[in-house]
Amino acid sequence: MPDDDPDGDWTAPGVYRCAPGVYRIPLPLPSDGLRAVNVYAVADGAGWTLIDSGWALSEARDLLAGALDRLGAGLGDVRRFLVTHVHRDHYTQAVVLRREFGSRVLLGRAEQPGLEEINYRDHDAGRVHRERLRRAGAHRLAAQLEATPPPKADPLLWEMPDEWLDDRAVVTVGAAGTERRLQAIETPGHTRGHLVFADAAGGLLFAGDHVLPTITPSIGFEPAPPASPLADFLTSLRLLRGMPDAALLPAHGPVGRRVHERVDELLEHHGRRLDATLHAVKEGRSTGAEVAAALPWTRRERTLDELDPFNAMLATLETSAHLDVLAERGLVVTTEEDGVIHYHAG
Repeated sequence: MPDDDPDGDWTAPGVYRCAPGVYRIPLPLPSDGLRAVNVYAVADGAGWTLIDSGWALSEARDLLAGALDRLGAGLGDVRRFLVTHVHRDHYTQAVVLRREFGSRVLLGRAEQPGLEEINYRDHDAGRVHRERLRRAGAHRLAAQLEATPPPKADPLLWEMPDEWLDDRAVVTVGAAGTERRLQAIETPGHTRGHLVFADAAGGLLFAGDHVLPTITPSIGFEPAPPASPLADFLTSLRLLRGMPDAALLPAHGPVGRRVHERVDELLEHHGRRLDATLHAVKEGRSTGAEVAAALPWTRRERTLDELDPFNAMLATLETSAHLDVLAERGLVVTTEEDGVIHYHAG
C-alpha cells in the first residue's frame, strides 16, 4: 500500500497509508468544486472504523468497496462510522451501508437539531437560507434561489445515528494491546455539531471540514444554524491551537500539514476579512449583501456577481456572520428596517 504523498493528486482514487493502521480513501463528489472527500479507514481489531463515509452515490460505494478489498476487507467489515458532521458528503453513505450491513453510525450530539429539521415532514431545504439572505438585504438572490429550489431530502438518507457523541467522548479502536483512543472534540462553526477526532498518542487529528489545508470552510451552512457561527468557529480554532500540535488529516485536500500552522493561517485570514468588512461599513455599506458585493471572493478574487447563485449565497451569509462578530465586539451597531439588518460603524 503506497504511503500518502502530500504533493500528489489528493483526489485520485486509491488507498493511501497515512500512519500505521490508518488509510486515506478519497471518494468522488458530484459536480462539486471540492471534487472528493477523504474517508479515513482505521484498523479496528478484526474490522475497521471509518471516519466519515462519503456521499451516498453508486460510484463512491464501488470505490469504497474496492479500497477496502485492497485492505483485505469488505463493506461488511466496517464496524462503525465516526461522522464529523451531518453534511451529505460525510453522512449519507454511512446511513445506507448501515441499513445493509449493520454497521453503527456515531455523530455529534449538537447535530441533532439540524438532523431533526431535515427529517421534518414539511422541511424546505432552502427556506432558512433564503430567510437569512432577505435579512441581509439580498432579496433578488433569495428569489432566484426560490425559483430553483433544491430537491426534497430523501428521509432514507437522513435517518438518526445509532449513538450521539458528546464533547470529549473517547472511542477506543483496535484490539487489546494495540488500542487507538480517538477523542471527539466539539468544534462548531462549519456546522453546530461538528466534531474532530484527536489521536493524541498517534499525533493525528482527523479534522473533518473544520481545518482544511488550502481553503476555508463555509460557516453555518446548515438547516438549523446557531446565532453566531463565525464566533463559534473562531473559538473552536483557538481551542485546537491550545492543544498539542498534530498531523492534519482533513476531509478535503492533501495530508502533510500541521494543525497549528494551518489554524494560525485561518485565524489570520478571518482577521483580515473582519478588517475588510469593517472598512466596507465605514465606507457606507450597511447590509450583508452590500458588504459582500464590496469584497473579493475565492483565491481568484472574484466579485460577488461573478459567483453562481449557490456560492453567492454562501458569500453573503459568511459576510453577515463577519458583521455579527463585529457587532459582538462593539465595532458596529445594528438597526433593523423592513426585516433587513443594517450595520453602522460604532
